[in-house]
Amino acid sequence: MGFLVGALCIILFSVFLVQIGKARELASTVYNDKSEEYAINTFQAGFGMVFMIVFLLGCIASFVYYMPYILGWGPYTAASEHGPVVDRLFNVTLLITAIVFFITQFALFYFAWKYRGRKGSKGIYWAHNEKLEMVWMIVPSVVMTFLVIGGLQAWNQIMIDLPDDHKSVVLPSSENEHIEIEATGTQFLWILRYPGRDGKLGIRDFTKIDGGTNPLGQVWSDPNNIDDFHPDKIVLPVGKKVRVRITARDVLHNFYIRDFRVKMDAVPGMPTYFIFTPTVTTDSMRRRLKERPEWQVADKNDPNKQRWETFDYELACAELCGRGHYSMRRIVKIVSDEEYLAWIDAQEGGSLSAEGQVEGVKTQYFANIKGTAADVLASSEEMKNYEGIMAAKVKANAKIEAAAKDVSIMAQVQVPLKALRLATTAADAEKAFSEIDRITAGYSTVETPVMDTTAVADTTAVEIDTTAAPTPH
Repeated sequence: MGFLVGALCIILFSVFLVQIGKARELASTVYNDKSEEYAINTFQAGFGMVFMIVFLLGCIASFVYYMPYILGWGPYTAASEHGPVVDRLFNVTLLITAIVFFITQFALFYFAWKYRGRKGSKGIYWAHNEKLEMVWMIVPSVVMTFLVIGGLQAWNQIMIDLPDDHKSVVLPSSENEHIEIEATGTQFLWILRYPGRDGKLGIRDFTKIDGGTNPLGQVWSDPNNIDDFHPDKIVLPVGKKVRVRITARDVLHNFYIRDFRVKMDAVPGMPTYFIFTPTVTTDSMRRRLKERPEWQVADKNDPNKQRWETFDYELACAELCGRGHYSMRRIVKIVSDEEYLAWIDAQEGGSLSAEGQVEGVKTQYFANIKGTAADVLASSEEMKNYEGIMAAKVKANAKIEAAAKDVSIMAQVQVPLKALRLATTAADAEKAFSEIDRITAGYSTVETPVMDTTAVADTTAVEIDTTAAPTPH
């Protein structure tokens, strides 16, 4: 309230001074008093110089005040591999435009002061000056050339697509592997899709879109759709290359993750993409923000926590797409490899019935198609293989749950557990289960093993943290 009162007072005082100036100007015109006209010129030019100083100092002060909130400054350094390139280009552009801004503002008001109307002074008619014209054409052209070339280099470095021999997998372990996910914008939400164990997103056909069971138009005859799932947030491992396939179902949207410097239009009928590598986990970013005074205040949505405790990376839509545009928000979490695999395991779900049949799988195919008339892959080799993987996984998770309190056993089981969560064949999954069964021998499980993936994920994460904490960023 005090700020508004102060601003109002300044505005009224400025209006008062302007009106005085106009009154004096009118009086000098009526009485044809040149000395009064010259005095008015001097007053207005001097007032302009004062305004310039106050204005430029205000610009500097506001920049210093808001510096902790500007991307690339304070705690908001980029959390992705390519992010510093974007920040550097932005800062160079900001520096050059700031120099031009201060020079032009100073020249504008200083020239109004220096060349104000005075007794005995006479304006010079200057038709043109070739030297001056060359300077103000060449200098901006050279500066713009360097800025454009820098922008093109950054664009080519960031936007180059992956080579054909690059492979999409669940968890990359080499330079020629990456994670591929899909984000589809629709009014007013993002539909996310992960490829599951095979690392391959299934085929889509817009004519098969069904808002209830098939919002993306997945083609159920494609075996790659068996393990695809639709999570409610994006979870990614730190330090792994990610390729996001970006589409839209209705109008123009924009896939925007501020802290990663990721921004790409989602265009109906024209798939786009963005490739990035997250470098800072969510927990590491929270620790970074914890050191900032502006984040050590109560959160407005949860007064029992400070702002830094509730921080999450966020996927937003940066294109005005309708009345519900503001609600297109998804949480983005960056975690360790172990936490990521545990999350994938929980999203996949699964349990065994009393008859030993796999049930409770959460993929789109199992949740909406399995056992219906549209289940065209029921007897396929791919389905048998996937059910074999699920059976081995459920049995292994039951064994791990039974031995969860034994720290020594949990440390030994991590290697085969990782192999199980990455298995793409029933044979590999069964082999990993056999090793887990050997390590956990002596721990009994319930008669009908039912997997609680959340418990397994939480237990695994806790044990991993006690043995090897994630590398801080």
